Amino acid sequence: QVQLVESGGGSAQAGGSLRLSCVASGRTFSSYAMGWFRQAPGKEREFVAAIDWSGGGTYYADSVNDRFTISRDNAKNTVYLQMNRLKPEDTAVYYCAADRSIAQVTVTRSVDYWGQGTQVTVSS
Repeated sequence: QVQLVESGGGSAQAGGSLRLSCVASGRTFSSYAMGWFRQAPGKEREFVAAIDWSGGGTYYADSVNDRFTISRDNAKNTVYLQMNRLKPEDTAVYYCAADRSIAQVTVTRSVDYWGQGTQVTVSS
């Protein structure tokens, strides 16, 4: 069992930055691919970014490519999402996700574990 706890959400102006963190419980964090998803009001949950177990492979949605950066620190059981040049359309609840398969995170978007979510609000 893996428990995920996100933090770092909040409010920002358009063009600003926020960094989300997700801390995972358990001693097998380094064997999991990790991802970030988001869900805006009235919309379906969508993929944002993912990182493989080693941190050597990263994947991004087109809408955030070149603005967001996903990274991980396996010693701290933590995955990060650095969000720069924020836009109002980035406003959503952001969820951390974990799965042993990177394909489950990036392709099927059906993952084993979800965090509770953290709100990000970007004003124009």
